[in-house]
Amino acid sequence: MAKPDPRLVPVAAAGLALFAAGWWWSHRPAPPADLVLQGNVEIRQVNLGFKVAGRIRALDVDEGAVIAEGQRLATLDAIYFEDTIAQLKAQRDQQRANVAKMEGGNRREEIAQAEAAVAEREATVANATIVLQRAETLLKTATGTRKAYDDALAAHRQATAQLNSAQQGLILMKAGFRSEDIDAARAQLANSDAALQIARRQLADAELLAPNAGVILTRVREAGAIVNAGEAVLVLSLTTPVWIRTYVSEIDLGRVKPGQDVVIKIDTPGTEPMKGRIGFISTTAEFTPKTVETRELRTSLVYRMRIIADDPGGTLRQGMPVTASLVSNANGPDAKFGGGRP
Repeated sequence: MAKPDPRLVPVAAAGLALFAAGWWWSHRPAPPADLVLQGNVEIRQVNLGFKVAGRIRALDVDEGAVIAEGQRLATLDAIYFEDTIAQLKAQRDQQRANVAKMEGGNRREEIAQAEAAVAEREATVANATIVLQRAETLLKTATGTRKAYDDALAAHRQATAQLNSAQQGLILMKAGFRSEDIDAARAQLANSDAALQIARRQLADAELLAPNAGVILTRVREAGAIVNAGEAVLVLSLTTPVWIRTYVSEIDLGRVKPGQDVVIKIDTPGTEPMKGRIGFISTTAEFTPKTVETRELRTSLVYRMRIIADDPGGTLRQGMPVTASLVSNANGPDAKFGGGRP
């Protein structure tokens, strides 16, 4: 048998390599297609009302008005709140003066008055003692009566008791108020301060402020109406941030993660795509039977997902249907916008 030409070996090896490369290219796995999801802009509304009851004095916004966070929207008549504050302030000031009086104790003039009362009672006792001694002497010499002696004895006892009362009053005057009474007065003052603070807070709550930026959808009540606390006066549509609700199937769940970039499109012709990112993926499957055993049922599970959209132009409206595309890094959303991420 003739031997193969050694010069043909490199040629055969090169042909075999080309054949292997062609086979791999034709059988290589296809790159994953972009994941396209359908969803709707979530409806986020807040019923706004006053924290206190009253009569609406003015409504500062109309339906369709774009408002900022903290903007005043409506006010109540403040006269009743102001009168309550004035009354509670007077009570607070009275209680504060009472506490200052108790903490300062009795005045020197009051103590001097108590000392003078003691001196007066001492003089009365001294005089009653002399009268009693005279009546006793007269009774012993049979020149006085028993009644005169008994009257003098009773007057002496009365004067002594009055002297003891005046002396105890002087001690109390010098000691001042009891610490328990001072603590009770301070507690009443704190209660007055708290009541005044509540009244001032109610006056502040007579103004209805916007909790978030958004658009006024409805004026439920008008100026002049009397409303209860918590009763809806305006309906606010929250526009920042814009949330999109969509669902991802169980088989595509591994392709999404929080923070992933998304391209958002709407059906209106001529509108530019918008950027977004995944903000939330539910950990619980929905629309599924309670018991899942087969692979076919497992692949039909869906999970709720929230997309936070960047909508600087205010194009998106609540309830609007949108299409969200989750693309690979090679074909990232910034490539569709004609540039890299800042």
